[in-house]
Amino acid sequence: MTGIIVRNLSEQLVDLVRDRILAGQVDVDRAIRQDALAAELGVSKIPLREALTRLEQEGLVRSRANRGYFVRELTIAEAEEVYALRLKLEPEVAAQASANASEQEQAVAMQTLAQLDAATNAHGDGVGAFNRAFHVALLRPSRQPITTTMLERLHVLGERYVRKHLEPLGRDQRANDEHAQLLESWLSRDTAAVRERMFAHIEQTVLDLRREFRGGAAIGDER
Repeated sequence: MTGIIVRNLSEQLVDLVRDRILAGQVDVDRAIRQDALAAELGVSKIPLREALTRLEQEGLVRSRANRGYFVRELTIAEAEEVYALRLKLEPEVAAQASANASEQEQAVAMQTLAQLDAATNAHGDGVGAFNRAFHVALLRPSRQPITTTMLERLHVLGERYVRKHLEPLGRDQRANDEHAQLLESWLSRDTAAVRERMFAHIEQTVLDLRREFRGGAAIGDER
């Protein structure tokens, strides 16, 4: 059984399939081929179907009667909802986390941003995952586990939108700069600046997404 620990089979499958969806490796307009995927992962269809049910609860896939499971399409309506919730919750939670963070938690945030920068500069896979990991690193020290879990789920839902947002040239460098400024405020425990910079960072992303869904690039972008 390749790459899967039997003791944690269900969780492993959820993670594996989720990662493929978030990386854009599963077609949106085709039913997920459960037979082929189960064979590739070396499991039966029953635990795979359980994993797909979990991912449907997370909002990444949807089931259609007699047709199976499909990856949900990206829509501006969903993006608006995800980012509206992040705007309400994330700036305050990040500010609280900056005030609480231990030296070890600060080191984790710095290391995660370095990994994100390296992945972004290499234009390789994993940018979305490292972006999510960086934001989560700024949230966990808040000691608000329920809210942090909610925000982690929003980041999972938003990861494919992050990939779409970074498609136009120039946005990746701007995102790097915004992250660096945000981390600087977070490390210095400047809670007011953390709130302001986190809000502006999230808001700019959704503004860019609106333009992109309408078929136009943001001002200053080059294609």
